[in-house]
Amino acid sequence: MPRKSAKKSRKELILDAAEELFAEHGFDGVKLRTISGAAGVDVALVNYHFGPKRDLFDAVLNRRAEVLNQVRSDALDVCIADAPNGAPSVEEIIHAYLAPMGIVQGSADEGWRHYFALVAYVNNSPEFGRDVMSQYFNPIVTRFIDALRNALPQADDEALYWGYHYLSGALTLTMADTGRLDTLSNGLAKSSDVEKGYAHMIPFIAAGFRAICAR
Repeated sequence: MPRKSAKKSRKELILDAAEELFAEHGFDGVKLRTISGAAGVDVALVNYHFGPKRDLFDAVLNRRAEVLNQVRSDALDVCIADAPNGAPSVEEIIHAYLAPMGIVQGSADEGWRHYFALVAYVNNSPEFGRDVMSQYFNPIVTRFIDALRNALPQADDEALYWGYHYLSGALTLTMADTGRLDTLSNGLAKSSDVEKGYAHMIPFIAAGFRAICAR
C-alpha cells in the first residue's frame, strides 16, 4: 500500500493511494472504499475532494501529466535552441522526448513508477486510450511530431504518425516495468533499468522513423 507521510495532505494521500491502486488493478478493479482505506481516510472525504471515481481517475492522471508535459516542452526548447540552425536530428528529438522520463523516474518520488504503469495501462486500453491520452498528451506530442517533420522534410505525414505510434508503444511497455524482459533474458536485461532502456530506444526508434519515412 502507499506509504503515508505526515507532511502530505489528506488530498495528496488519496491521490497517491488511487494512483498506486489504479496502476495495479485498472479502473474497474478498484473501489473508492479501497482507495479510502489505503489512504487512511473516510470514503466520504474521497467523494468530497474528487466526486465520482472517474473524476478521481482524471485527477490522478492530470496531476503528473502537467509536470511531465512541462519538462518535455522545456527539453524540446533546449534541443531546438542548441541545434545548428535550430534543426535538431531525429535522435536529438527522441532524446528530448525520452530523457524527462528517466529524470522523473530517477527522482525520490516513488509515485512516478506507479504513474507510468498507469499511463501504460491507459494507453493500451480501448476504453481510455484515445480520449484520455489525447486529452492529456496530444498537445506536447504534436510539438514533437512537428520537430520530427522538420528533421525529415521528405517524410510522408502518415508515416510520421505511425512512427510515433510505434514509439508510444515501445515507451509505454518500458514504462510498465512488467519484469517480462528479466524473465526472457534470464536476468541479463532488466525492465527496471530505464536508463539503458531509453538509451537503446533512441537509435532503434530513430532508425525506424528513417526507414518508414524515406521516399
